[in-house]
Amino acid sequence: MLENLNHIIDQVVKDKGIDRAVLVEALESAVLSAANKKFRNTRDLEAHYNDELGEVEIFEFVTVVDEVLDSYKEIDLEEAGGIDPEVQVGDSLGMKMDAGSFSRIAAQTAKQVIIQKVREAEREKIFNEFKDRVGELVNGIVRRYERGDLIVDLGMSEGLLPHREQVPRENYRQGDRVRVYISEVKMATKGPQIILSRSHPNLVAALFHFEVPEISEGIVEIKAVAREAGSRTKIAVASYDSDVDPVGACVGMRGSRVQNVVSELRGEKIDIIPWTMDVGRFACSALSPAEVTRIYVDNEMKSLEVIVPDDQLSLAIGKKGQNVRLAAKLTGWNIDIKSESRAAEA
Repeated sequence: MLENLNHIIDQVVKDKGIDRAVLVEALESAVLSAANKKFRNTRDLEAHYNDELGEVEIFEFVTVVDEVLDSYKEIDLEEAGGIDPEVQVGDSLGMKMDAGSFSRIAAQTAKQVIIQKVREAEREKIFNEFKDRVGELVNGIVRRYERGDLIVDLGMSEGLLPHREQVPRENYRQGDRVRVYISEVKMATKGPQIILSRSHPNLVAALFHFEVPEISEGIVEIKAVAREAGSRTKIAVASYDSDVDPVGACVGMRGSRVQNVVSELRGEKIDIIPWTMDVGRFACSALSPAEVTRIYVDNEMKSLEVIVPDDQLSLAIGKKGQNVRLAAKLTGWNIDIKSESRAAEA
């Protein structure tokens, strides 16, 4: 019917890791579909792959009858006896179709199936490679912009850095190297889609994990991260070794470790906060650099009323409310800040 496919199939199985049985079944199904289309579904056909010949063979099945009413699907007993002397009325007789009339269509179909299966295998391979890497930092090269989104070359695949995941004021040109966080991997109609981020809070956590050995070794843990990308981040850290200061470990000798992170984030400010189970003390630290006079905790409403000196009010709230907003995100509690004079009036 067509050239020996065994060599091609074996090569595809070896190079692309496709299951041979899956590929053969796909070939049989595609060739059968093409045959049915050619004969307009007027015949009862089956397709089987012949391993010895390395081709897909088409068999036509007809029912043995005394009187033929449908010449495409029936054969009379006398004619059937010439093919198989033991045949009886009601039997189904299978005959291999002449390859000549069908070889070109079969060859084209086989080629299309193999190309499609190779493409599917490559997509599956990329998906399996990246699906377990969500949360990792990867390096890539900027390839192009598409409607504000950035296409990043990750080596064996391309990733998408959507506009919403980019940091304001960060600009890239084609060929620039970029360090990104894998935030999501999903299978789309056109293949696997690797969603990248430069604004995700966990990008900062991943950078510290890379820079601080105590974090990667499990001695220091990042408990929470609150971030407004491109402007400021607060991270809360705790130590499982009384001899290791978690904040000092993250800062590094002469601030070297935190400075490496700040450089990667292009100057974003980072506050490193000691984590504690005491939410009052934790909130006081989270509001740094402002000083706190006293704090009232409402466990039922999960809210905090924080009193600060009058001259510390603007510092505690921060520019456009950023400091208190990040502190609330970090602690997971609602925070209401009042000056001492206003609290005295209440």
